[in-house]
Amino acid sequence: MIKQINPGDIISYIEMCTQEGLSLQRGMNFRVNGGHSIFLMSVRKGAPYNDKVEDEGKTLIYEGHDAQKGWVKYPKDEDQPMTSPNGSLTDNGKFFNAAKSFKEKNNQAELVKVYEKIKDGIWVYNGLFKLVDAWVEKSNNRKVFKFKLEITVDTILQKVASLKTIKELEHNRIIPTSIKLEVWKRDKGKCVQCGSTDNLHFDHILPFVKGGTSLKAENIQLLCARHNLQKRDKII
Repeated sequence: MIKQINPGDIISYIEMCTQEGLSLQRGMNFRVNGGHSIFLMSVRKGAPYNDKVEDEGKTLIYEGHDAQKGWVKYPKDEDQPMTSPNGSLTDNGKFFNAAKSFKEKNNQAELVKVYEKIKDGIWVYNGLFKLVDAWVEKSNNRKVFKFKLEITVDTILQKVASLKTIKELEHNRIIPTSIKLEVWKRDKGKCVQCGSTDNLHFDHILPFVKGGTSLKAENIQLLCARHNLQKRDKII
């Protein structure tokens, strides 16, 4: 049985692939198995693309992806492609058209599950977002795609009725990568209550809905699933 993951959960690459039921080799994955889409992001130093977290985690700016190796000689020197050499849409093109369709009020916003890489082999589930905009801009003498995503509750409630822990998204704000790494190092990758290294979660010591911040390491800690649930029960 595949365990339910919630925003803020720390998982391995294998767990992420198991959760989605496929081997995630690409950063952009449009309508996986006909359902939601998936973005794999990173804002770490040296990341291959310029992804950004804005507005205390409510908004993401995700950069499109380069041409596949074999299509062009130097992908980083070429414009990011809308179509492949055979004329079919790339994931850039699919997501761009989905954002355009939403802006023109032809369709609802595309739902995108976002996973963020914080260290090699270690990922955080950032939650479900809606794709609200897309554009092309100049970067280092070439054109790149940019995609704007906003965290949402209403759209998720309408389209993902099976998500039982939706209330968790009401207070979720993405913790900046620098804070995640600081907390991971400080807490030594273990639950601060019992020392467990399994089923970890970035927990707000003072909940976001009660005024707690995501922007200071002092308000974030690592908890295992058991102690996270115990704390939640006390708050509720």
